[in-house]
Amino acid sequence: MAKILLHGTEAICEGAIRNGCRAFFGYPITPQNEVPEYMSVKQPQVGGVFVQAESEVAAINMVYGAAGAGVRAMTSSSSPGISLKQEGISYIACARIPCVIVNIMRAGPGLGGILPAQGDYFQATKGGGHGDYHLLVLAPSTVQEACDFTYRAFDLAEEYRVPVMILADGMIGQLMEPVELPPMRNLSELPPKPWATSGHYGRQRRVLNSLIIKPEELEPHVNELQRTYTEICAKEAKAELYKTEDAEIVLTAYGTVARIVKSAVNELRRQGIKAGCIRPITLYPFPSAQYRQCAQRRQTRAFLSVELSLGQMVEDVRLAVEGKKPTYFYGRTGGNVPNEVEIVNAAKDALAKAEEIR
Repeated sequence: MAKILLHGTEAICEGAIRNGCRAFFGYPITPQNEVPEYMSVKQPQVGGVFVQAESEVAAINMVYGAAGAGVRAMTSSSSPGISLKQEGISYIACARIPCVIVNIMRAGPGLGGILPAQGDYFQATKGGGHGDYHLLVLAPSTVQEACDFTYRAFDLAEEYRVPVMILADGMIGQLMEPVELPPMRNLSELPPKPWATSGHYGRQRRVLNSLIIKPEELEPHVNELQRTYTEICAKEAKAELYKTEDAEIVLTAYGTVARIVKSAVNELRRQGIKAGCIRPITLYPFPSAQYRQCAQRRQTRAFLSVELSLGQMVEDVRLAVEGKKPTYFYGRTGGNVPNEVEIVNAAKDALAKAEEIR
């Protein structure tokens, strides 16, 4: 099949539209403005709805309404905009409404800068808003994955009745690469939604609500959510392994950084150091099993988490490794992206430290 050249933001839109997204609600903020721009043109062409809301708060609550009625709905924003959506996201999670949320991360905290960063990892994977809930979080590393993961996100959201987040840094959003587009989904083939508030004529009324006053009703509801998250963790955790079979140091990164880390792995091997890389594809659920397997190997001496943050994913890496091998961190912030040389040197430093404590 022929490929076309797309920005990451455009690929996200195509993935959404081609798997039935027919309602988009958003508000402009760089570096994701191409998403609402693209959707404003494309949604009317496929019989969908585009609304530029008056705020991020309004946009996420519009998603609540449309997705609750059974429409495949999506919103997108960047870091501070996602923060404004958190209350609505928590409501959606409690009401068990499937939808897709795109976060093209920028540097922070605060308004920060518009260059690439990964400082929203905690927010995305640990809930972000209030209460006991999780999002299923997918982290593309290429423009092709930006399209494919968004396409898949709508099916995952409806299968588990959870919000799904596409978490990408600003570089993935602005990068242009060839993309093979998936086929347009026949909407008549989508599975039925017996929970949707699509009118109650001739049947029992349906209610999607996050206000559950009675403790004897709220606790079972939250426990049922947890059972869903447990199932997601058992079935959906995914990672890409790169040259880890004999690695003495395992580097790990997601998104754009993973591309640079793979180059660093190749350079380390050229220098005689057996390096490998684990790239989480799902950030929640975190693919802990792959880390444990590497940690159990005798030849593995250390792990190094490389991030565009002050160190967030590294906490999950340490939990996954379970103290079996030392885990180190190297990161850049403020929109700075580490180069191959920096990562190679950080890996060598990590190996030297691991050798000192043996």
